[in-house]
Amino acid sequence: MMKLWNQEAAQWRLELSMDGEALSLRMGDAPRQMTVALGKREDLNCEILRQAAAKAVKSVRDLGGESAVLDAAPALEALGEEGLAALALGAELAGYRQPDWKQAHKEQKPFTLYVAGAPEGEKAVREAAVLAKAVCFARDLTNCPANRLTPEIMAQRVTEAAKALGLETQIVDEKEARALGMEAFLAVGESSGNPPRLIIVRYKGGQEGARPIVLVGKGVTFDSGGYSLKTGGSMRGMKGDMAGGAAVCGALFALAENRVPVNAVAVIPAVENRISPASFLPDDVIGSMSGKTIEIGSTDAEGRLILADAITYAIREEKACKVVNIATLTGAMARMLGGVAAGVMANDDAFFADLQSAAERSGEKFWRVPDYPEYKQLIDSPVADLFNSSNDGCGAIAAGMFLAAFAGETPWLHLDIAGNAWSGKLSQPYQPKGATGMGAATLYQLCKLMGEKV
Repeated sequence: MMKLWNQEAAQWRLELSMDGEALSLRMGDAPRQMTVALGKREDLNCEILRQAAAKAVKSVRDLGGESAVLDAAPALEALGEEGLAALALGAELAGYRQPDWKQAHKEQKPFTLYVAGAPEGEKAVREAAVLAKAVCFARDLTNCPANRLTPEIMAQRVTEAAKALGLETQIVDEKEARALGMEAFLAVGESSGNPPRLIIVRYKGGQEGARPIVLVGKGVTFDSGGYSLKTGGSMRGMKGDMAGGAAVCGALFALAENRVPVNAVAVIPAVENRISPASFLPDDVIGSMSGKTIEIGSTDAEGRLILADAITYAIREEKACKVVNIATLTGAMARMLGGVAAGVMANDDAFFADLQSAAERSGEKFWRVPDYPEYKQLIDSPVADLFNSSNDGCGAIAAGMFLAAFAGETPWLHLDIAGNAWSGKLSQPYQPKGATGMGAATLYQLCKLMGEKV
């Protein structure tokens, strides 16, 4: 929990020492001290501040501290409000602890961070605190076991959180999805004992009647691979195959709480990919909401199927001016980029430039993959309009080319966060064990940037 400009009863004092170029932790006037190096003054940037604040807070908590006061004035002086926000966001995110369901569950001791020394930056700190809460909401959802987060339960949790913020919600069930022609979405999720749900959350903070930016998040609450069955080892962690859906929720909730002047919609196709007598099979040919037919090369390439219908829904039903889809989509992207950057495909250079600007604010990293026309051959099918797998390697690019066919001429970004949804050896100090909430902060900043351009 973060409290502003109040340092009474704080056990530790956290100071940015620009002379010593270190973040110093002092306990009152006692000589006990730890330092987190910031490097050269001329190299100081927001990411360094985020990491330093995270390391400081984690160190204090590991030593049993329950509160600290952060002197934020030097950060404001060095990098302005962006530096102050980065410091606050890193400190807040570092304090996250994933939920557990142990019988002997121990309540986490609350930790309070007091921010002092820069009251003129209060707005920036409050915004960062709200964004941190939204990222942690995304982490909580992603960390949830599949039996405790079915598509229907996910719809309920998102609806409850959205309504608390005054947001408009809509849940499309399988009957309504069939009426809309969402055959690809239903092919994946309808045969599960836990039926699919299309979750829509609308934030109307911009000009009345202005078309929204639509954030489409993959919501596979568990992915067995279907009849293209995953190995036992690779099924571990598949409870988090809805991290993209969680990220778009977090982004929208932060937009609403911070009252950002933009119209934005989250669309989350939530399904389970299981095996049953009615499950779809390799070599099946299915339809889609767009009218395009799809040959199934692999039932484990299910994410792009549900996203295809969700993208069509975003364009047709929500009248999207721009679309971003985000998903833990391909192991190929995870192997290529690891836990450092997420992959991006874009059909609009200016929109990609906006994403880069948003990422500079959030600290998250993205790398653009090519979309040369030759790659379309990877998803050619002799019997349908598209093939849902790859004909010849390049799995991450093939997945993006498949989704591009449904975006059409609408400005579109495809974010593949398969390597970043969970913390690992290459994660940052503000990404504790478990889900990272990857994408929520960048999508928030991207929508905010769209609002600023109006």
